[in-house]
Amino acid sequence: MADHYFTNKPNTESEQSAWTYKLRGQTFKFVTDLGVFSKKTVDFGSRLLIETIDLENMVEGNILDVGCGYGPMGLSLAREASERMVEMVDVNERALGLAKQNASNNRINNAKIHLSDIYQQVEGDSFAAIISNPPIRAGKKVVHEILTGSFDRLRTQGTLTIVIQKKQGAPSAKEKMIETFGNAEILIKDKGYWIIQSIKN
Repeated sequence: MADHYFTNKPNTESEQSAWTYKLRGQTFKFVTDLGVFSKKTVDFGSRLLIETIDLENMVEGNILDVGCGYGPMGLSLAREASERMVEMVDVNERALGLAKQNASNNRINNAKIHLSDIYQQVEGDSFAAIISNPPIRAGKKVVHEILTGSFDRLRTQGTLTIVIQKKQGAPSAKEKMIETFGNAEILIKDKGYWIIQSIKN
């Protein structure tokens, strides 16, 4: 059976590729590989989430990228918000190796990239923002753990922002965020993808 991208140690043979991509007005060089999510380009959902994040009006503090993959979301925010530390976690060791390589290749020094099963090994506990393009194939339980577990990791006025397709559970994710935070707003709907944000009041 083929590996999913949330496999801890993908058995798929390595076959790296390199390409450039523009995010938030900056050009990035990315190295990707088999066994990681969206290896050929930055996927539409991640792009939509990246471009939606409002760094200017974000409260003071660091950012957490849960399920960072090879790093496009966390690294694009880290480059722009150089005064913030961006903690980037994933369960896929191959993806984390690529994220570290991509941080180095793009000369980004304010990213802390390491293994964590959702929040278990997360080091920070008072984030200004948590972002996630959750691993839908891992199942609803994992997705909802990302949503509910974010609350205690955010500072007051901190935000959780996720991207999820309507057909893959966006309405139930929004309900879970309302249940957890008391609020959830759909910031954007585009091509079936929803960008949903909750604020910790």
